[in-house]
Amino acid sequence: MLNWNSNKLTHGWQKGITAFYYAVGMTAEDFNKPQVGIGVPLLEGNTCNIHAYALGQEIAAGCREAGMLGFAFGTPGVSDNITQGHEGGNASLPSRNLIANSAECVITSHCYDAMVGLHNCDKNGPGFAMALARTNYPGLIVSGGSILPGCHNGKDITILDVYDSQAAVSVGAMSPEESDAIIRNACPGPGGCGIAASFNTWGLAMEAIGLMLPASSSIPAVDPAKKAECRQVGQAVSNLLAMNLRPRDILTRAAFKNCAVTIAAAGGSTNGVLHILALAREAGVDFTLRDLQKVFRETPVLCSFAPRGPRTMVDLHKIGGTPILLKHLLDSGLLDGSCITVTGKTMAVNLENVPKPPAGQDLIVTKENCYKPFADMQICFGNLAPDGIVFKVSSMKNPAFEGKAVCFDDPRDIVRAVEQRRITPGSVIVLRNMGPVACGMPEVLIATAALAVPELDGKIAFISDARVSGVSHGAIGVHCSPEAIVGGPIGCVQDGDVIGFDLLKGTISVNISDADMVARRTKLAARASLEPRRGYLTDWSATVAQASHGCVSKAMYPECQ
Repeated sequence: MLNWNSNKLTHGWQKGITAFYYAVGMTAEDFNKPQVGIGVPLLEGNTCNIHAYALGQEIAAGCREAGMLGFAFGTPGVSDNITQGHEGGNASLPSRNLIANSAECVITSHCYDAMVGLHNCDKNGPGFAMALARTNYPGLIVSGGSILPGCHNGKDITILDVYDSQAAVSVGAMSPEESDAIIRNACPGPGGCGIAASFNTWGLAMEAIGLMLPASSSIPAVDPAKKAECRQVGQAVSNLLAMNLRPRDILTRAAFKNCAVTIAAAGGSTNGVLHILALAREAGVDFTLRDLQKVFRETPVLCSFAPRGPRTMVDLHKIGGTPILLKHLLDSGLLDGSCITVTGKTMAVNLENVPKPPAGQDLIVTKENCYKPFADMQICFGNLAPDGIVFKVSSMKNPAFEGKAVCFDDPRDIVRAVEQRRITPGSVIVLRNMGPVACGMPEVLIATAALAVPELDGKIAFISDARVSGVSHGAIGVHCSPEAIVGGPIGCVQDGDVIGFDLLKGTISVNISDADMVARRTKLAARASLEPRRGYLTDWSATVAQASHGCVSKAMYPECQ
């Protein structure tokens, strides 16, 4: 029975509630049709989400064409771009969990038979995926599509060029007028950030893990094929219901490894690590930072997506889309083709007739000609990060680094220090008290972008308990766990302490003895937060687990203490 859940209401003991169904235009015949909840992250003030409602309506129309009823519902939407560098950044990661909770609340309370979640900005897709895993209702994720590149002086530009140009202006390497021209032209219309930042990292991850239909992640937002894809989603959901194929049938340990391999080979964002850990927890799959560490050490970088290279998701779309990349990874022996996907077929069957990357393209290379034999993302453990720290090191040539700490508690102070030439090559910049409990674990792109000036890029390291945007580049270590505010060692570091890490050994250390670490920790003043508490942040901080557990709710998962 396809309406396995909604029939509890349409044919349940409370017949009177059907009055509300008649009121929205349903007929008695409709009471036998499956009902699909369509999660729409509604935020018209953001280019990533501005077209989300329209795509939701296309999905609803496709549901009707497939003999079902599709009902759009709204969830919170927080822009990861517009919130950068001010209090709003505290809301970004909490919004992911709010989306998961909102979607779970709506689809379970209305007894929907399936759910479709739209992935338009960084936290939308992860939130909806968590809800699917948590409820185990049939469903899938649909990408809202990437933005097209902008154009400046005849060359493609992206949001990465915006942040790099601002850093260049701050040290006199670019005129304010040229930076303003880049800002005006970098974002030409709807769609998520087009590079291998957080939005597209999760799109690739969802196709690789099997929760997204083939090519969804690479179709641009404004391409007519995106609307056509959304119209076909209804039939795909109907097939899932007919097969009774559930998210936890798809979200296996092997599928999580496929997901991790794909974002590693693509040079994806560190935010993907948080979301993979959270999704694994929601799905009841044992997949941890240690598993990611192994995958990242063994997976070569095979793509030239920005920020490591010049290419965007539009370039991937032009050569055949995400299936081209996944087939290349499968043929290279990096993916497990036996994993089932939302098509009802295995990954290998989905990719059976997909050609090899076309000759002459420079986006995807072979293992033998890889950009790096290990991933740009690496995981380290040690006395500075007992529960782990995630590194993104696309512009760092040597896998080991050592330098003296320069400590900050506010990312804006780092910007000022760069402008005043107070940071020198060889330093390790330490930014702390920015973790999930402290203030929602905001992205600190303003700091990493400021450090991307030529005299420092690739010559310093950055370590924090915060997050960074996938736009960031350099030698960056984030998600340091435990965070400073709960007593993590990163809070004990002082200016001049020597910090060293080795990515391939997976180690990180600070030259503080155990006794000195204990003494310093006892002297640390307790800090409630960096900003006045908002209501949502109070709730979040009271229940959130550390980054090493994906920042899920420890109220739901007490083992994540």
